[in-house]
Amino acid sequence: MNEIQLEKVVFEPGKSFKLFSPRLRNTFLWHYHPEYELVYVEADAGIRHVGSHISGYTQSDLVFIGSNLPHLNFDYRLRNDYHQVVIQLRSDFLGGAIPTSPEFSAINQLFKRSASGIAFYGDTRFIAAKRLKKLGELSAFNQLMELVDLFHFLANSTEFELLNDDHLSLQFFLKDKIRMGAVYEYIDANYNRKPDVNIVAQKVHLTTPAFCRYFKRQTKMTFTDFVNQYRIELAKNLLMQDKNITEVCYAVGFESLSYFNKLFNKIEGKNPSAFKSTWHHNTSDQA
Repeated sequence: MNEIQLEKVVFEPGKSFKLFSPRLRNTFLWHYHPEYELVYVEADAGIRHVGSHISGYTQSDLVFIGSNLPHLNFDYRLRNDYHQVVIQLRSDFLGGAIPTSPEFSAINQLFKRSASGIAFYGDTRFIAAKRLKKLGELSAFNQLMELVDLFHFLANSTEFELLNDDHLSLQFFLKDKIRMGAVYEYIDANYNRKPDVNIVAQKVHLTTPAFCRYFKRQTKMTFTDFVNQYRIELAKNLLMQDKNITEVCYAVGFESLSYFNKLFNKIEGKNPSAFKSTWHHNTSDQA
């Protein structure tokens, strides 16, 4: 069982940020780093796992992640081709300008909110994506200027969601991110079998009752509910790849098709067939 990884970000000489397009879809990289990170990914569907928040995204995702906030790589388990742009920035990439200059007050608030993880949607995501894709064409200086302007644009957007809105829960989570990383890694390795709460409790050196209390405090869910939500997010990913519903049901660890349908409907507000039909209809309309 591997512990959560501290990623060591290496910057080119003379640069305060890193622009790259990682390809790690076969790697479960639950990690954190002191640097801020802006991630844009285009894919059919994927898993978004930031802090104690877990959900899925479809077609594209744009997330701003604060310093030392644990997260899973956004291209994990992607089956089809995808495109990703990642910006990593030193916490002081503009020196002391952001927290002290009134002109940067909106950006300063954005960076503070990033401690919870921020997901952008709508026109904000669309416009930001176009700008991020063109960054590689610019000189280092103009990249920096474009990033400052892009952060100002994001800071003034209302099209965003805070991924971890319970500050106290998140702070507790951050203090124990290594243990939670081990729990998530166990769930990912065993979701299609029968994840055993007793085994995972032993792995993190807690009694089963103590672990159940600990996990509920961290995630606001029981261990079973969390595993089932994780399964449903993976099921959505497979359905978007046009997999058969029965095949998907068993692939993500459910033993009853009727229970899978019932739980899917409870979490998503529609059954797997309707979800699959709606998604493919919307995709064909955009083609």
